[in-house]
Amino acid sequence: MKKTLVVMLAIVAVAAFGCKKKEEAPKVAAPEAAAPASQMPAAAPGANPHAGLKPQEVQPGAGHKGKVLETMDSGGYTYVQIEEKGEKLWVAAMQTQVKVGDTVEFPDSPPMVNFQSKTLKRTFDKIIFAPGLAVNK
Repeated sequence: MKKTLVVMLAIVAVAAFGCKKKEEAPKVAAPEAAAPASQMPAAAPGANPHAGLKPQEVQPGAGHKGKVLETMDSGGYTYVQIEEKGEKLWVAAMQTQVKVGDTVEFPDSPPMVNFQSKTLKRTFDKIIFAPGLAVNK
């Protein structure tokens, strides 16, 4: 009898406390103006996913700094080969006005190895995708 009573009390306790519907906090839609700048808007299939986006502003002393040896634009990106401390390095950022001989600065990011650019029909052994370039002419 005691065993049955304990089991019944346990079932009632679980039913009373475990089955209560939890109230959810009201969901408030965040205004679109508060969306992070790095978040890309949805684009229609075939549309340019970079339309309307601009490179992030990079402050001097951001990390890497080098002289532009080669540059090309493709697929909404600017690819630059720079020389930094005697080493050559490829960097890609949102399309930016830059020319050979300019000095650019950009924050450090992990490089991508064997990156294949479909628009350039070229494979880069190692390339850094930077959020932006600071161009010093």
